[in-house]
Amino acid sequence: MRIVIRYFFRLVRLILMPFMIIGEKLTTPKGVERSTEEQSKVDEQCKNLALYQFKTCPFCIKVRKTIARLSLPIELRDAQHNQTHRNELEQGGGRVKVPCLRISEEDGSATWMYESDDINQYLEKRFG
Repeated sequence: MRIVIRYFFRLVRLILMPFMIIGEKLTTPKGVERSTEEQSKVDEQCKNLALYQFKTCPFCIKVRKTIARLSLPIELRDAQHNQTHRNELEQGGGRVKVPCLRISEEDGSATWMYESDDINQYLEKRFG
């Protein structure tokens, strides 16, 4: 019975996946316009950020929309299909849960921020 339920939800995800991706593309807001100098500063700050995510996770989509709206060049790391990124997330953050924003500090340490609302709030406060 357990395997039937597992395959049922896999089928549902496969059916919904294209609609979620298309929906994201259609509803993603236009990015903010910054001067070249301001955008260069933002680009430099974003080099220390990486978002671990799944392509069709609704919470990841929510964070990616905020990233697009704020015009942030944050590296997106697929923790679902890329085993290296999945291992980094598990070892660094302690669990495989997405979305997760990795904030690298200048001293080499890293902060792992989970929860889409917390990530969006952090991005808004820092770059909004």
